[in-house]
Amino acid sequence: MTAPSGPEETPRRRPQQQRKQVLLRLDPLVHEALARWANDELRSANAQIEFLLRRALAEAGRLPGETGPLPRRGRPPVQQPPTQPPQTGQPPQPQPQPPKDHPPESR
Repeated sequence: MTAPSGPEETPRRRPQQQRKQVLLRLDPLVHEALARWANDELRSANAQIEFLLRRALAEAGRLPGETGPLPRRGRPPVQQPPTQPPQTGQPPQPQPQPPKDHPPESR
C-alpha cells in the first residue's frame, strides 16, 4: 500500500536534467534539406530539429511551461564596453590606451 500523495507534493525537476538521446531515421533527402536549412541558420542539424520541434509544440499549445530555453552552444557573444553618450552633440573621443608591454605611468 502506498501513502496518499498530498497537494504539497509536486514532481521536482533537477536543475540540469540530462538531455534525452533519440535515434531518428530520416529519408536521406529530408536530412539533406534539414542540414542545409540548419547551416543557413548557423545551427547543427540536431539543434535545428530541436528548434523546429519546440516551435511546433508551442504553436500547438503542447510545450510544457517548465521547459527550459534552448541551450546556447558555440562561442559566447563578444561583450562591448559600455559607451557614454556624446555630450554637446560632439562624437565620442577615443580614450588613449597605454602600451600593453609597459606599466602605466604614475604621477
